[in-house]
Amino acid sequence: MREAATSAVVVAERVLGPLARRDAPLGARTTYRVGGRAALFVELVDEADLATVVDALCASDAEVLVLGKGSNCLVADAGFGGVVISLGEPFSAITIDPERQEVSAGGGVALPLLARRCAAAGATGLEWAVGIPGSVGGAVRMNAGGHGAETAERLVSARVVRLDDGRDETFDVGELDLSYRHSAIGPGDLVLGARFAVERGDPRSSGAEIDRIVGWRRAHQPGGRNGGSVFTNPPGDSAGRLIDVAGLKGHRIGSAAVSDKHANFIQVDEGGSADDVRRLIDEVATEVERRLGVRLEPELRLIGFAP
Repeated sequence: MREAATSAVVVAERVLGPLARRDAPLGARTTYRVGGRAALFVELVDEADLATVVDALCASDAEVLVLGKGSNCLVADAGFGGVVISLGEPFSAITIDPERQEVSAGGGVALPLLARRCAAAGATGLEWAVGIPGSVGGAVRMNAGGHGAETAERLVSARVVRLDDGRDETFDVGELDLSYRHSAIGPGDLVLGARFAVERGDPRSSGAEIDRIVGWRRAHQPGGRNGGSVFTNPPGDSAGRLIDVAGLKGHRIGSAAVSDKHANFIQVDEGGSADDVRRLIDEVATEVERRLGVRLEPELRLIGFAP
């Protein structure tokens, strides 16, 4: 199977040509900042690049990973043996239309930047996004949310390209099957952009709300090397509360430890091991189920690990 994967990457590289970077750092592109490399890495800078990527994937059947800001990803120390696709700067435009009370943003736009830009323009409704260190594309795919709001409440539509066949479609929010950390967008689909509904507001009030959210997160969530919430919240409960009740705050395996500040965060030491983080994730889930009878499911995307 490994030989087949290697052969597929060789074919993809042949089609991609100079677009592809071989053996590119991947873990370093995540907020954990640990983990291995990608067999091939491609940064898209225009629509022509996108067409070449679709051709390469169709010709090779190589495994593909769409990478945003890397804020909810953990890359195995062994790396990822397929093709990683990332959106370049041209896909990071923001257009605010106060008359239509709508904002258009490229899939590569950082959510904190979107929140601050809208607030400064007097477009309210996206202040919550300042606390999420991901991209617009990732927010649509995972229906990201926080502070009592989520993407589905403001999303109008999203442009999605299917990398396996090149289909380029714009979906209204109701067509995306958005629910808690879920959408109909698959791992091989690329969100090129999205439109959001906003209201006219006061830049000072929006700025104050952004400051409040940033202050809350600094007070209640750890900084450093982590990937945000590790587990989804089970219905009617909090993953962090369950991990805390199970006595696992501060629990450590090698270079990885459950945060003392918020139990649903796992931090890793500088120069640490992604595989340590994965082992700790598995152990926390096992112990919470053993002690409390609740099975926690990862929210974190686990990349390059054996099933």
